[in-house]
Amino acid sequence: MTLDPQDRFVGTRPVAPQHAFDIDRLAAFMRQNVDDFRGELQVEQFKGGQSNPTFLLTAGGRQYVMRRKPPGTLLPSAHAVDREYRVISALAGTDVPVAKAHALCEDDSIIGSAFYIMDYVQGRILWNSALPGFEAAERSALFTEMNRVIAALHNVDYEAVGLGSYGKPGSYIERQVARWTKQYRASETERIEAVENLIDWLPRHIPTGDETRVVHGDFRIDNVIFHPTEPRILAVLDWELSTLGHPLADFAYHCMTWRMPQGRSRGLDGVALAELGIPTEEEYVRMYCERTGRSDLSKSDWEYYMVFNMFRLVGILQGIVKRAQLGNAASADAVETGKRTRPLAEQAWALVERIEKRG
Repeated sequence: MTLDPQDRFVGTRPVAPQHAFDIDRLAAFMRQNVDDFRGELQVEQFKGGQSNPTFLLTAGGRQYVMRRKPPGTLLPSAHAVDREYRVISALAGTDVPVAKAHALCEDDSIIGSAFYIMDYVQGRILWNSALPGFEAAERSALFTEMNRVIAALHNVDYEAVGLGSYGKPGSYIERQVARWTKQYRASETERIEAVENLIDWLPRHIPTGDETRVVHGDFRIDNVIFHPTEPRILAVLDWELSTLGHPLADFAYHCMTWRMPQGRSRGLDGVALAELGIPTEEEYVRMYCERTGRSDLSKSDWEYYMVFNMFRLVGILQGIVKRAQLGNAASADAVETGKRTRPLAEQAWALVERIEKRG
């Protein structure tokens, strides 16, 4: 993986003490469950990632990636590596690029928690949505490719690929609002007035109409691996939050990039988009609608999905805050990341106030 040298989450490091495990036991598991595995196993930990600790495995001239549940007390239903393994296995052979999945282990006695192993995909992970160092035409091509891939995901026939039981069809937004409210409460560390307002407003304003597709749940520029030289995605990463859900909610989460500030949140708000060759949010949404055969996207519905996703991200960030307090967060940057919780909640509520004012 070629990473942005300006980002702090670069490359690998020795395995963190709180995530250490018996390498010999893992090697024995791989010899039995990974085709053509051979050689002495070496393990490093990726610096990035806030949720499931992720490791680079090297042996016999080949490299693999292992994703595991973190040790310790975990929130209910979180860190579902078995679901990640299932979805990337099902999507192999579709128009959605994924790494080859090799093996899933749900036996905690091997390394202390469940994990799965997939291929290491050589390519580029780009951490800055403004894509510094690229030409305008290259930026345009990279954004077009991201749009193509998320549209391809939402066009997958989930029944045909064996994911008919991957989630509950229908009422996705209602269930998600309830879920992230519960998750937020389970990890709450302080009272935030904007969050309380969102918890009250969101369930009362769910748009009419419903759809069901496979949704990624965290589709963004740093969760895909681009070809080393071409504007082509080789693999979509981090499927932990994937399920059956509403495609517009999934796409709106991806499009929050245009609403977020520059800097650590990888946002595009305030960026000179036309000069850089990056599509506007409206242009990007139009591209997606064309690829998915959609023509009925109202502004009020779109803004609701944006507010919902800001709230959902608030819940995710609050979980990071809680894990940092418990000492089992996957990233050393967890405390700083968690500080985004309150400002994001206040931004979401400000958007609601504009929606209400507009009527």
